[in-house]
Amino acid sequence: MGPPPSSPPARSEPKTQPEIIPEVPALSDPTVIEPDTEDLDSTFGDNSDTSSYTASLLSEVRDYKYENGRRYHSYREGEYVLPNDDQEQDRQDLLHHVRNLMLNGALARAPLPRGPLRVLDVGTGTGIWAIDFADSRPDAEVIGTDLSPIQPTWIPPNLRFFVDDAESPWSFSQNQPFDYIHARDLGGAITDWPKLLNQAYDNVRPGGWVELQEFEVTLKSDDDTMKLAPTLCDFLKKLHEASEMFKKPMNIAEMHKQRMIEAGFESVQEEVYKVPCSGWPADPLLKEVGRYNQCSLMMAIESYSLALFTRVLGWSNEETQVFLAAVRKDVKNPRVHSYCVLHIVYGRKPAAA
Repeated sequence: MGPPPSSPPARSEPKTQPEIIPEVPALSDPTVIEPDTEDLDSTFGDNSDTSSYTASLLSEVRDYKYENGRRYHSYREGEYVLPNDDQEQDRQDLLHHVRNLMLNGALARAPLPRGPLRVLDVGTGTGIWAIDFADSRPDAEVIGTDLSPIQPTWIPPNLRFFVDDAESPWSFSQNQPFDYIHARDLGGAITDWPKLLNQAYDNVRPGGWVELQEFEVTLKSDDDTMKLAPTLCDFLKKLHEASEMFKKPMNIAEMHKQRMIEAGFESVQEEVYKVPCSGWPADPLLKEVGRYNQCSLMMAIESYSLALFTRVLGWSNEETQVFLAAVRKDVKNPRVHSYCVLHIVYGRKPAAA
């Protein structure tokens, strides 16, 4: 995709030097994580802004829908299959902590300049990333959007949340483009990724950055121990099939770099990290990451699958719960040295756009 036919005037680049990004243990090389052979216990033991603002005031937005014991959004009902209840919010915040551990606390990997920034967090969820970023950059203006108004009310003064659908036409004024657009964990939420990146391109200033962070929705092992978790493997296969049938595939992380290149971004970089799924690694940091990540995965099993299995595959809630119990047993197997892969992709809009 080329640049839009009419773009806002390019703002001058800040004259300050880019920030130094904290070093993180990049694991895109074929290095194998060494398992801890003395610790076979798993974590669980054996076993325009105005239109968006108006939407946020509509009573229907908070008229949540309840299904199979979980709570879901009502605004654009049915467009997103993950719940928005307290249990899901806890999972999202836990996964945020996993990222912080892996990235040494870095909230952005794109080389953002010092100084005032206008920042957009697409699909902000609980808002925890936007809150942390606004706290770390008090001179930035931060906006978070999501289908659900579940974000806290006590927030930094430089942060605002709006209810909005990222797949609808964005209503932000192009006379006030963003310096940085951030999105993460949108697998299963987006039908048309080129359209989403097109809107991001149109709403970021020339020279500004767009960053996508996404986990592959699959698990891998370097020592072939995933074969010890056959029900988990079957679960992942069914999850992918259901999300494809729903027209919003979940396992999309590996193609983000190519999508950004095709959208017209330059200097596109990709960082890849192996994130353990339990406390099996010998490395102390990765062991801690794995234990938190296992907790997150145990919560994600139902969050990711319940609506897809019952709405799309036609399973009953009872059938689904019996199956998920066996999946959790595989996740807790300490002899399975599994990890998930985190992709972080960022690119810059050409300065001449």
